[in-house]
Amino acid sequence: MQILLDLGVLLAAYLFGSIPFGLLIVKWKTGRDIRRIESGRTGGTNVMRAAGWGAGLVTAILDVLKAACTAWLAKAVTANAWIHALAPILAILGHNYSIFLPERDEAGRLHLRGGAGGAASLGGAFGLWWPSVLIILPIGALIYFIIGYASVTTMSVAFIATVIFAVRAALGFSPWQYALYGVLAEILLLWALRPNIRRLINGTERLQGWRAKRQQQKKTGNPSTRVTRQRSAG
Repeated sequence: MQILLDLGVLLAAYLFGSIPFGLLIVKWKTGRDIRRIESGRTGGTNVMRAAGWGAGLVTAILDVLKAACTAWLAKAVTANAWIHALAPILAILGHNYSIFLPERDEAGRLHLRGGAGGAASLGGAFGLWWPSVLIILPIGALIYFIIGYASVTTMSVAFIATVIFAVRAALGFSPWQYALYGVLAEILLLWALRPNIRRLINGTERLQGWRAKRQQQKKTGNPSTRVTRQRSAG
């Protein structure tokens, strides 16, 4: 009976993770299909591009919570730490490859669309041990501020979670399966972000934040500097 409950939790985790909140929010706010905009992903970053900061933030929060809920459900149903760790992994899989977003490519092959899994990975860590968010969010924000790449920030979420849970496991505060959650989540993130990794290697990945503004200033030249030079020349 417990095996059936465990399998039911994992199935529910995948289905709940598959809910495409980003697609629904953009459709409701703009009438457009998020899969046809920019990266085509349904996560908060692409929703922000399509429908603004507010829509992107709401999407990210919902994606965090849906993964967290699967971990909470697993803890309520079973004492098996493997199920605790695997439930949010299934939620990330559902988020990245939603059963509700099937699509055929030009060759007729069936694909499942979704996001990259950054918010869902954060949600899984939140569900397993909620204070982890208080560590992951500020470090992630610092990485984003310094580096300026959203993709690198996304990839760092599961890595930080892995370190947190590995330290806690070594100290006897949580099972080692939680650290495995971080490792598996990182693998899923890296797989989903393959195009971004290629652009990072090629130097064509999009910069954001102050780094992007600084790069743009270098290309166009600082307006105040040009005025000063013109006055000096005059």
